[in-house]
Amino acid sequence: MSEPSLQEQYSPLSTCFGCGPENPQGLHIRSLVQGKEVVAHWRPEPHHQAFPGAVNGGIIGALLDCHSNWTGAWHLMQQAGVDRPPCTVTAEYSVKLLRPTPSNEEIELRAWVVESTEQRAVVESSLSAGGKVCATGRGTFVAVKPGHPAYHRW
Repeated sequence: MSEPSLQEQYSPLSTCFGCGPENPQGLHIRSLVQGKEVVAHWRPEPHHQAFPGAVNGGIIGALLDCHSNWTGAWHLMQQAGVDRPPCTVTAEYSVKLLRPTPSNEEIELRAWVVESTEQRAVVESSLSAGGKVCATGRGTFVAVKPGHPAYHRW
């Protein structure tokens, strides 16, 4: 088996649609740290299409959102020098769809932190297929505190 993803290491029981290892109908994004970036490879299935040959825009948004959230959580963990990432949620994100994303090729997700505070990370990301960037994203991800519904999800 390949090296464990951030999701498998820190949230193996998560049922998140995008990145939860325990969601049988989810996307199962596997985010891996590579230097200052976090990278994932994912292969669409026919039911992820918007129309024949192209991945649905909502699926693209979910891929970029979840992968970027883990990038932000990993960064905040490293920045704080702790051994577990804080539970983070999406405060906002935007996606630019640059061209149709082929549904018959492996997709590569890349994300990196562009600014951060103690509890917040701003992440930029890209989604590529066949060597071409098909979509980009930018989001703000915030560590939640006790009392927030997502606080104990990891």
